[in-house]
Amino acid sequence: MDYYRPIVSYGKDSSNKSMPIAGGKSCFTEAEVLSRNKNSSIIDIKDIPVETLKNITGSRPDFAGLNMRSAHVMGVLNVTPDSFSDGGQYNEATAAIDRGKKMIEEGASIIDIGGESTRPGADFVDRFSELNRVSPVVDGMANLGIISIDTRKADVARAGILKGAKIFNDVSSLSFDPRSLNVLAETGASVCLMHASGDPQTMQVNPSYDNVLLDVYDFLSSKVKLCLDAGIDISKISIDPGIGFGKTLEHNLLLIRGLSLFHGIGCPILLGVSRKRFIGEIGKAQNTADRLGGSIAVGLEGLRQGVQMLRVHDVKETVQAVRLFEAIG
Repeated sequence: MDYYRPIVSYGKDSSNKSMPIAGGKSCFTEAEVLSRNKNSSIIDIKDIPVETLKNITGSRPDFAGLNMRSAHVMGVLNVTPDSFSDGGQYNEATAAIDRGKKMIEEGASIIDIGGESTRPGADFVDRFSELNRVSPVVDGMANLGIISIDTRKADVARAGILKGAKIFNDVSSLSFDPRSLNVLAETGASVCLMHASGDPQTMQVNPSYDNVLLDVYDFLSSKVKLCLDAGIDISKISIDPGIGFGKTLEHNLLLIRGLSLFHGIGCPILLGVSRKRFIGEIGKAQNTADRLGGSIAVGLEGLRQGVQMLRVHDVKETVQAVRLFEAIG
């Protein structure tokens, strides 16, 4: 099987021969052909298979009511005592709601509310505790903006959606709880399918792949097909390569360099790199709060490659960077 990674250009000065990526400002005239059993090669856009080219170039339908021709910022709101960056800051409902309101004022299109840390080594949280954490926050936020419920558990997702959340953001891609697919089918919510290797307690214990870029692509493609086969409309599905979830530093860099490959699946892409460990390692920033510059740099590279959504902790600064990036391009 061959895979086709668009070689991306961005902005108004692109060649007249180019075609858009996902209907946006990113575009391409050539693609790298990748395979598991032969060396890569470069081909002209006209030589890409018709169905793959359609997936890469086609405009994405609105996702959870958001126009996917513009970049969107998803603000992280962890209602947890132990998340890797902001654990304990917003695990009281009033503080969490105030933070969510602030992120909306700063320009976040989506607020992603989570009640279980999925950082490497994190402990499991039972569904009752998770529900007690997130329910009052979703209640307080649902009428203020687009809410995403960040959970692996069907019961938590269902409760959040019934309270007004529009997106089920599942780091397990519906694998953790066998009832999760039913929740989507029954509620009509949108979903973000993320790749993770293993669970939070074990995922950073010597992660390995045959080919990380192609392995993650195949995983996400199979999960999208699972949803489509269950009757979930393509307009309800987004994908996330899961940077930092069961990946080494080199795995993360390979995925970021190859992000444009994932447009071949035909769904909007969510990229979550904010304050991740690899940014601290490369950028010499041990403290997570000192990783803003690196987070924005990698996020903008994602936008250059046509990513539609960035999941971030630092909303105000990221929104400013996105606005300048789009104005210049």
